[in-house]
Amino acid sequence: MKDLIEALTILLKYGNPDNPTHCEHDEMTICGIDPKDVSKEDIKKLDKLGFFITKQYGEKQFMSFKFGSA
Repeated sequence: MKDLIEALTILLKYGNPDNPTHCEHDEMTICGIDPKDVSKEDIKKLDKLGFFITKQYGEKQFMSFKFGSA
């Protein structure tokens, strides 16, 4: 849980959307935060915490398989 809290704390610096996450099929997607607005340093930290950038649903966003639903 510590990694998830740390990742969300980092992402909070870049916005606080009304619906910040979406979990489905073991995928946790961060909604409403554009990866291009996130510093390279924070992207590296997020990667170590289990979040990567994907364009799976049409726009670039952060996703993790580490914290998804089952």
